[in-house]
Parts: sequence; structure tokens; C-alpha cells
Amino acid sequence: MTVWVAFLRAVNVGKRKMKMADLKAVCEGLGYGGVKTILASGNVRFECAHDPKAELEGAIAAHWGFQSEAVMRSGGEIEAMLAAAPFAAYPDEGPFHRYVLLFDRPLAEGASFTGIAGDYDVVRVDRSEIYLVGYRQPDGRHGPGLDKFDRQLEKGAIATMRNWNTIPKVLN
Repeated sequence: MTVWVAFLRAVNVGKRKMKMADLKAVCEGLGYGGVKTILASGNVRFECAHDPKAELEGAIAAHWGFQSEAVMRSGGEIEAMLAAAPFAAYPDEGPFHRYVLLFDRPLAEGASFTGIAGDYDVVRVDRSEIYLVGYRQPDGRHGPGLDKFDRQLEKGAIATMRNWNTIPKVLN
């Protein structure tokens, strides 16, 4: 069995509400083992023998009546992300938040992304992830402008952003 983590796009925002207990039940109904939801933002870890992306997306659409793309990572891919230590230069605490933008497909070869000085930095770009640091502003917000980062992405790119602190939790 392979450990999978699904990072669901655009759940628990606006009218797209999804209770994590219901998500767990849907995953168990699909026959996935060891199902665990992480936080209330559409993160779910489970075990199954096949790539579950299309099956999970279909079950979500059938159960909730809206489409939510699942950006999938295997347990091994999560371990590799953690081992790469993309935020080694940024301690756990500081005047910033660390984020990872996870894509459902590899990024275009040679893609280049830029930050906004004083707002956010692009720390690292991997095959299917972009690591970002958003700096605390006087108004308490972190990384204003990150909400417009998608303008730098290829049209039609499917991605979802998570606080880096979430990533180590998904395998526990």
C-alpha cells in the first residue's frame, strides 16, 4: 500500500464547506485505509494501492456537489520535500510565514518566478512545488501580494498553497 496525501483546492472558503469527518467517511467509503484528516483545510492522508486522484475528485463532486481538485503527493514525495529542507535559512519562528505552493503537474522547464521585496520571497522552485516566504507587515498581514502570485503561473495551472507547518503534520 502507498501512503497518499491529498491537498484539496478551495474547500472551506465561501460556500464550499466540507466537514473533515465527512471527508474521512468518503475516503473510507472508497476503501482507503488509515484515513486521517489534517486541519480543516482539505488535507487528508490515507493508504491505497493505486493513484486515487480521479476517484477521490469524483467522490467529492458526488458527495458535495462541487469540484475540488486534489493535488496528490505520495508519502515518499512528502519525505523528500522535508529532507530537502527548503526553509533551512528561515527558523521556525520569525517575522514571516513559510508557504509551499503544490502543483498537480510539473512546472514548465526553466520557469522563473519573482517575489516582491519586503512582501514575499520565492525561496526555491522544485519540479512541482514553489516555496515562498511572506513577511509580516505593520498591519499584521503576511506576504501581501501572495494572493496575486497566480498571475505568474501558466494559464490553467492547478495548485494549492499550504503553510509549511502543515507539511510535517501530514505524515504523523
